[in-house]
This record gives sequence, structure tokens and C-alpha cells, in this order.
Amino acid sequence: MLRLVLSLLLLDPSAVIEVSQRNIPAPRVLTPDGDRLGYAPVPRPFTGARQLTGVLVGRDSVTGQDIMCGGTVIGSRSRSLVLTAAHCLYHQGRLLGRLTFLPGYDRGRARHGVWPVVRSWVPARWRNQPYSTELLPYDVGLAGVVRRGRPLEAVTGRGLTAMPTTRGTALHGLELLGYPAGKGYPRLRLHRCLGDTTEGVSEGPGLMVTRNCHAAAGGSGGPALYGGAVAGVVSSSSPLSDTKGYTVLTRLGGRPFERMLAKADRAMRAERKD
Repeated sequence: MLRLVLSLLLLDPSAVIEVSQRNIPAPRVLTPDGDRLGYAPVPRPFTGARQLTGVLVGRDSVTGQDIMCGGTVIGSRSRSLVLTAAHCLYHQGRLLGRLTFLPGYDRGRARHGVWPVVRSWVPARWRNQPYSTELLPYDVGLAGVVRRGRPLEAVTGRGLTAMPTTRGTALHGLELLGYPAGKGYPRLRLHRCLGDTTEGVSEGPGLMVTRNCHAAAGGSGGPALYGGAVAGVVSSSSPLSDTKGYTVLTRLGGRPFERMLAKADRAMRAERKD
């Protein structure tokens, strides 16, 4: 399994879904030493949320396409749950196969092991409706990973606390974590980007938009951190026309996410008893 996963991760970046990369205007780059997309490498050793964050990989069984995203350990009683974007679990309406999480991944090394995904959860409308920008407020998912004699959090440390935010809430100094791939990012290395957010839509649970970061391919599913908690996940880059680039973040907004998290936690605790 380890050889399979690492072979996926070390594929030529062209194998990863590309996004159009638009430079962030220099005055908007808030990250110290940030590049043209607002990102900078995370220094080692990884601590806190950074060691909880990793790479999530899977394969579309119909197209044979390898999908790579970010994910992070979220705190739960089962101690076995990973937070990511819904489209990192379901691609073109299909559940991805060979889903595997590598926390603390660092340029060819799975520092905290290889954790196959055994269960996944996304909002019902994400599974049952064709993709559209109206679905972006629901682009959040959870993955339950297999126990390796002990739960995931026993290896990585305690998972992050979810910070629900309501539509219209603006956050300043949010930190995005992820593994950019593609042009300008030849090796998979954890990067960070600092950004301020504004509201993105007027319906549903809302979206956070930051114009200080433009997540590259592979950055989807990474956490958006605020005050030691996770407030959302990276969803997409410039899904609507914008020549200067921006990143959309799906909020962990209120009861819908809380219900999904509770359901996933119950299922993983039941699986532990089987």
C-alpha cells in the first residue's frame, strides 16, 4: 500500500488536476516570503495543526485519473476522522477509490504513516446534483480512516476543533495550509498562505473568499485555520471570472456540518467496536 500511495504522490504534476494560476497582486500578499500565489513553504519541524495536515489521494475508477488534495485531522471521539473538501472524496459524482490519507507528509516521506479511508461523508446535495458554483457552500467532507492498532489521533496528536461561522462573518489573518502541485511547485511540500476573508454568496451557509491567496492544484481540501481551530476548507480557486485570482473557502457553518460530524463520529466509533 505504501508503495502504491507514494507512486501516486510522485507522479508528474501534470497528472494532478490543474487550475489556472493567476498572480495575486504584490500588495495583497500577506504571507512573509509569499510567492506570486501568496504561498510560502512551512518551516520544519511541523507542529500543531501543521503535523495534523497531510495529503489525501484517490483514483477515479472510470477515468483512471489520480486525484490529490489536502486534509487535516479533526477532533472526534472516534479519533479517526479527516476533514477535507467534498470534491476530494466525490469526483464527477463518483466516490473515489483507493482513498488514503498521509498526515504530516513531507516531500516523499509519510511521517505519520499511511491511513486507508474506510468511510466517507459529504452533504447529500453534493452527491446527488451535478456540479455548479451554487454547490460551493457544501464542498466539505469527512473521511474515516482504518485503525492501525490505535486510532489516527494517537499518532498525530489531538485533532483540530471545528469553528463554525455564520454567513457574513469576516476573518482576518486566516492561515491556509496545503500542498500546491503543478507549475512552480515541483515537489510536494507543505505551504501556508495568510489571508483576510469576505463573504462570497448571499444564500445557504455562506462562503469565505480571500483575495490574498490563490490555491494551486493540489491545494483543495486543506484547512483554513483561525485561532487554533479550523474554520473551513479550501474549495476552489477563482471559480468565477477574475483576472487577479482568489480562493474560495467552504465554511464549517452551523448545524449541517455539526450533524455530519456527529454522524461520522458515531459510525467510526461503531466500527471500532466491530
